[in-house]
Amino acid sequence: MSPGRGFDDLGYARPDTDREARSGLPEVIFGPGKTPDQVAGVARSLLAAGDGPVLVTRVDRPVADQVLGLVPGGRFDEAARLLRWREPAPLAFRLAVVAAGTSDGPVAVEAAAVARAIGLEVERIDDVGVAGLHRLLAEQDRIAKADAVVCIAGMEGALPSVVAGLVAAPVVAVPTSVGYGAALEGVTALLAMLTSCAAGITVVNIDSGFGAALAAFRIARSARRSGSGG
Repeated sequence: MSPGRGFDDLGYARPDTDREARSGLPEVIFGPGKTPDQVAGVARSLLAAGDGPVLVTRVDRPVADQVLGLVPGGRFDEAARLLRWREPAPLAFRLAVVAAGTSDGPVAVEAAAVARAIGLEVERIDDVGVAGLHRLLAEQDRIAKADAVVCIAGMEGALPSVVAGLVAAPVVAVPTSVGYGAALEGVTALLAMLTSCAAGITVVNIDSGFGAALAAFRIARSARRSGSGG
């Protein structure tokens, strides 16, 4: 570790070993573009630096298997493409992950898996897009009981606006790259969510279930501090 600087210098990477102290979670490793040896080296550094869960996102089975061979004790969620070590401290914070359509499922899977891996209680609610509004209204009470909602939609991206008009909880909107030509691989949904008439929605990047889960984590941490008076 580089003395007094809060990071390890591994030559190919500089893991932020102080991230957990600042934000409540260790730095999360983005898997694509890294070799298994590089992922393993960063994971070892972060595991040695703190006590929290260490995550690697967007990894496939062959890479995960190699990394686990180098750094034992982790678990791999193939559907979410998430590799993790250590169980999180529970935050007693209920997160609803609400997806418009079945095609949005991979993003919802990532959001739910990351949220669970960092200590949130997660409830999945799928296929409640606005083209069949009665499907969403049938789940309104369940959604309203959540402390925060991650709302995932492609096409025209309307679902977060409707959900945010029905519930009081913070809504984190995730545009997906699902849709026909003019959906522009998620750009249409992104712009729709950014210009939503339901004020106060938080919008993350296209297909970023990970980003939505971390936004919910920040909300949960802030709520816990406020509740404790700290």
